[in-house]
Amino acid sequence: MFAVVFYILGRVWPYSEVAFDTLALIASALVLLGIYDLFQTRHAILRNYPIAAHLRFLLEDVRPEIRQYFFEGDKDGSPFPRDKRAIVYQRAKKELDKRPFGTMLDVYQEQYEWLHHSMAPKPTPSVEEMRVTIGTGPQAYSASLLNISAMSYGALSANAIRALNKGARAGGFFHDTGEGGVSPYHREFGGDLVWELGSGYFGARRADGGFDAGLFAAAAADPQIKMVELKLSQGAKPGHGGVLPAAKITPEIAAIRGIPMGEDCISPSIHSEFSTPIGLLEFIAQMRDLSGGKPAGFKLCIGHKWEFMAICKAMVETGITPDFIVIDGKEGGTGAAPLEFMDYIGMPLRDGLSFAHNALVGCGVRDRIKIGAAGKITSAFDMARVMALGADWSNAARGFMFAVGCIQAQSCHTGMCPTGVTSQDPLRQRAIVVPDKAERVANFHHNTLNALAELVAAAGLSHPSELRPHHFQRRSNSDQVISFAQQYEHLEPGQLLSDPQSSPMFREAWALSAASSFARQA
Repeated sequence: MFAVVFYILGRVWPYSEVAFDTLALIASALVLLGIYDLFQTRHAILRNYPIAAHLRFLLEDVRPEIRQYFFEGDKDGSPFPRDKRAIVYQRAKKELDKRPFGTMLDVYQEQYEWLHHSMAPKPTPSVEEMRVTIGTGPQAYSASLLNISAMSYGALSANAIRALNKGARAGGFFHDTGEGGVSPYHREFGGDLVWELGSGYFGARRADGGFDAGLFAAAAADPQIKMVELKLSQGAKPGHGGVLPAAKITPEIAAIRGIPMGEDCISPSIHSEFSTPIGLLEFIAQMRDLSGGKPAGFKLCIGHKWEFMAICKAMVETGITPDFIVIDGKEGGTGAAPLEFMDYIGMPLRDGLSFAHNALVGCGVRDRIKIGAAGKITSAFDMARVMALGADWSNAARGFMFAVGCIQAQSCHTGMCPTGVTSQDPLRQRAIVVPDKAERVANFHHNTLNALAELVAAAGLSHPSELRPHHFQRRSNSDQVISFAQQYEHLEPGQLLSDPQSSPMFREAWALSAASSFARQA
C-alpha cells in the first residue's frame, strides 16, 4: 500500500526528475521490505502485516519514555517513582527541594508509615557529627552514615566512576568498588575506597581462579583502601553467578581483574576458599590480617535464616567476628539479573536487616559488629527507617547514579545508556562532565544527611543512632496501626545463648543451624 502511494505521488509530482527518482527509490525499498516481511519466520505479526507492523516495534522502543514523560504521576514509576528521582536531582543540583500544598500520599492507606515527632525537639546535629567508627585499633575507619554502594567499573562507565569517587573525596564518604576490582578510575581522585572481593577474587586472583593471598596483601596495602569486604551475595540476584564473555574482555579489564585475555571470565555462585560458617569467619580474619588490620566484613542478602544463624553460632564458638556486615535487600538493583531472581529470590531489606541485627544481639556479639544497609535508599526517611531497625549506616547505589545523571532509562545492561552512566561507549560517556557531576554527588550526600539531621531533631533525638523501632508506625490495615517494635521481634543481648526457646521467631532457625555447616540440621 505504502509503495503504491509513493509510486503515484512520484508520477504526479510536478517539480523534478530528482524528486521522482527519490520517491521511486523509497517505494522500491518498501516493496523489498514488504516481501522480506512476508517470508521471514521470526515475527508472526510481520508476516500478516508487512511494513505496517514495524510501527509496533518502534512504539515498544519508545514506550518507557512515553510513559515516563507523558503519563507517569509523581507517585508512579518503577522501580523509583518520579518524586523519589526528583528529590535526588534537586538535592544534587542544590535546587529547591520543598513541596507545596501538603502530602500527595493517602495517609489512611494500608502500609503507610510515619515517624513520630517530639513536643520537645532537639537542636539539629551537624552533618560532620553523623559518623560511625568501624573496626578497632589504628586502622579503624570513621565512616559517613551515607556512602556509595558497590558498583563495579564495567557496570558503570569510567566517567561515572570518576565522578562518584571525586564526589566521595569532596564529601568525606566512602566509595565501594564492587566486585570488579579497583580500577584506575577509582584511584584517580583519591576518594576513600572499600574494596569488595567476590567469588571471582578479582584483583587477588590466581590463574586457576582461586584466592591469591600475596596479591591481596599488596593491593590492600594501598592507603586509599579503608576497608575490605567479602561479597557472599547481592540483592539483585542472590545465589546467582555470572560470566563475562571473552569477547567483552578488553586488555584494561583483564589487567584490573587479573584475568587472561581470550577466555570467558567466570564469577561462580559460591566461594572456592571456604564451605562452612567457621571457614567464612577464618577467611574474614585472614583478609583483616593481610590488609594490615583494616576493618574486614562481608555483604549478603539474607536467604535461609538458619544459614545466617549458623554464622552467628560460628562467631560464638570461634570468637572471630567481622568488623562489619552489610545487609543487601532483594530490592537492590544495580546488577542485571534474570527476572525470577530479581522479583522472587532473596529477603527484602527491612526484614533481613531486623533479623540479622536481632540474631547478632541474641548471640551477644552485636556490640562488636557494625551493620550497613543497602537497598533502594534515596531519602533521609529511608535512612532513618533502616537505622531504627538496626543499621549503623546506609549505602546507596541508584541514588548516587541519579546524582550522576541516570534517568532510569533501564537500559543499563545493553550498553546503550542515554546519559553514559552505564555505557562503555566513549561517545556516550563523554556526556558525563566529571567536575560537574562530582559536585552533584557531594551535594546529594550533604543535603540528604542534612535532611536526616532535621528528622532526628524533630523526633527529639540527638543522633540517628538513637532511632528505635518504636519511633516508627505503620498502618497495617484500614483500622489498625502498629509500631515497628510490634511488627519485628526484639531480642535482648545474649537471649539466644541463655534461652533460645523463648523467641518464637528465632528458635526454629537456631535449632536448624550449626557452626560447622551451612546445611539445614535435622
